Amino acid sequence: MTSDPLTTGADARPAGIDGYPGPFPVGRYAAGLRERLREFAHVCVLGEASGVRFGRGPNVYFELRDGDGGIPCAMWRDDFDRSGLTEQDFRDGVEVVAAGGCDYYPGGATASPRFSFRVKQLKLAGEGDLLVQLEQLRRRLAEEGLFERQKLLARPALPKRIGVVTAETGAARRDFLAGLERRGWHGTIVWGYAPVQDRRAAGAIARAIQDLAVVGEVETIVVTRGGGSIADLWAFCDETLCRTVALLPVPVISAVGHHVDRTLIDDVAAVCCSTPTHAAEAAVAVDCTAARGLLLDHARRVDKRGRAAVLDRARALAALSRAPRDRVAAHRTHLHQKAREMRAASRRWLALRRDNQRRMAAQDIDRKREAAAATVVTGRARLNARAAALTRAADALEARRREALRSHGAAIRGHDPERALERGYAIALGPDGTPLGSAAAVREARDFELRMADGLVPARVREEEGE
Repeated sequence: MTSDPLTTGADARPAGIDGYPGPFPVGRYAAGLRERLREFAHVCVLGEASGVRFGRGPNVYFELRDGDGGIPCAMWRDDFDRSGLTEQDFRDGVEVVAAGGCDYYPGGATASPRFSFRVKQLKLAGEGDLLVQLEQLRRRLAEEGLFERQKLLARPALPKRIGVVTAETGAARRDFLAGLERRGWHGTIVWGYAPVQDRRAAGAIARAIQDLAVVGEVETIVVTRGGGSIADLWAFCDETLCRTVALLPVPVISAVGHHVDRTLIDDVAAVCCSTPTHAAEAAVAVDCTAARGLLLDHARRVDKRGRAAVLDRARALAALSRAPRDRVAAHRTHLHQKAREMRAASRRWLALRRDNQRRMAAQDIDRKREAAAATVVTGRARLNARAAALTRAADALEARRREALRSHGAAIRGHDPERALERGYAIALGPDGTPLGSAAAVREARDFELRMADGLVPARVREEEGE
């Protein structure tokens, strides 16, 4: 008699727990759960896309979120292509309307089970709330000029101490260290570990940055983490964090996400890098390994050139030491020749100078003689003109003097006493011949003479008695 395998397997199952049906095989229960979920009504949901992934498989994976929650979604690539959207249109942060229903993948021995909202149709509903908030905040910070403050700070090409803000465990930390190792940099790293993806991450990152700038005495600060959706990277769009970075006196290098990710901290930072490796290259601008190699190469070249120069000088000194007398004699001959040439040149120069001086003296004498002759001619003409003027002036003066003499003679003759005598007047003269000007003088003289026009007449004063 043979036994039924199914019955044997059923009889071999362990007992269940009181009050609960079963136990059932997990796979059968998962299949039943999938059928029950697929029986739910198909609806349209509205939300913001996050974590959009276009893989090589037949599905497009993403999440739909709003302020109250979110659901994971999956969509066949053929259904996505029929929706008329492109990969550029459907990205993190856009708001969409998705039509579909619940679905469940039971998984298997090597695959994990997964619940998803199976999307049949999809259309854009406008930009999501997160992107709208991000753009508004970006415009406000740009208007305040906070995007330019960090970019004006001077960054050292080879800092001695670098501060790094990142998660304590993660690929970003390893990639940054690998980048520094490739650069050959051997400075000091001051770590500021902080969470990079939760609602407390922004404040923790801001405090870590401030601590590094104040206490760590770092020259450059790097903020880095791996990629993710806009919701995962939202901490790096926090307004307080961005203002802290913008007003920091230490240059900050941002390396958040991948090439396609753009957070607000990238705009306010001094430098925006696409990867942690790129951030390491920006923080240490000098490739220390290459610079050391170049320096060693230059040192070897200098050493080689120095040795060659020393050998050349040694050979030259050896050659000179073998025949010093010949070298002295050659220099003496050379100097004698130069002395003879200098004496001959001096004699030629002196002769030439004397000739020039004679020629210049002769020319100077000729010019002076001509100038003197011209001066004599001019002086003679000037003297003749002055002599003629003097003659004319003397004649005029003589004529004026004759006229004046005539005038004075007439005036004198008008006052001449002889003219009065000619008119019948007489002058009483004393014994000594002096004129007597008054009757008293005549009485006193008693004897006197009267001078008439034609001669002298003696006279005496006779006084009658009784007078």
